[in-house]
Amino acid sequence: MTGDRTLTLREAILEALAEEMERDAAVLYIGEDVGAAGGVFRQTEGLFDRFGAGRVIDTPISEAAIVGMAVGAAMTGSRPVVEIMFADFVTQVMDPLVNQAAKLRYMSAGGFSVPLVLRTAVGVGGNLGPQHSQSPHAWFAHVPGLRVAMPATPADAKGLMKTAIRTDDPVVFVEDRMTYNLRGPVPADGDPVPFGQARVARAGSDVTLVAISRMVHVAEKAAAQLAERGVSAEVIDLRTLSPLDMDTVIASVRKTSRAVVVDGGVRQFGITGEIAATIGELAFDHLDAPVRRLGAPNVPASSATALEKMILPTAEAVRDAVLSLFGTASATQEEPKT
Repeated sequence: MTGDRTLTLREAILEALAEEMERDAAVLYIGEDVGAAGGVFRQTEGLFDRFGAGRVIDTPISEAAIVGMAVGAAMTGSRPVVEIMFADFVTQVMDPLVNQAAKLRYMSAGGFSVPLVLRTAVGVGGNLGPQHSQSPHAWFAHVPGLRVAMPATPADAKGLMKTAIRTDDPVVFVEDRMTYNLRGPVPADGDPVPFGQARVARAGSDVTLVAISRMVHVAEKAAAQLAERGVSAEVIDLRTLSPLDMDTVIASVRKTSRAVVVDGGVRQFGITGEIAATIGELAFDHLDAPVRRLGAPNVPASSATALEKMILPTAEAVRDAVLSLFGTASATQEEPKT
């Protein structure tokens, strides 16, 4: 990779979209306020001026209609990127996405593919309340036929979006909106980042921290705090949930003998359980302690600032979970909320 620049995560995705639309005239962008308005988070800024109303398409407020139209466009030769502003609103699109897009390749014996990217935002922050703060990414990872990507860094955001657009299966591209202003190096050559290949964000030898999206940065902060206590933590950034790279996770756990899984979604029936169970199945003989899981409590997000701050795992909570695996903990340790 050459020519690294520093971009925000939002800028990196926008650059990927512009480059892919320039490369392939079949790529369309469809959604609410994505045209002249430039998107609710400025995440499509400049695309309308550059590619016009025929390729950057503003729609009425009907998520089911937007995704249904995109499924038809994908089946007939286009490569639509369809935006749902908040992941909370995907409840409106589950039929065209789950019952149609995810299954058409199977139902047609490969006769049809649905090269569709559904782009959406998750995450707690900004006091947006219960109906705009959910993180339902585990829903999509549960559906055969859907791929799920969740970038943690600007470089991965650009590379994963390029891969998503070029993939012939439907992809749910999940962005934590609280990472949009996160800055980092992005290679100018813009190589796609393969799906199903986790990234070792920090090497370590004593414990494995498995995380995705925004929680990768929480895990890295916890790892820095643990280093001050003489504990070497390895941080694994999953990058995609489907396909899920358990090979990298298992290799790390076999080296460290301990694991903590961290996610911004609700812990109950969430992705942490799947990963912890798989670690138990494939690396049980290497474990020196039970796998710990941290996630959001089983409550809706609050609009109140003080309560909103209690939803997501913190670096201190991850640190204390790790220390408990060694039989020590700080005074701030709490049992996981369910």
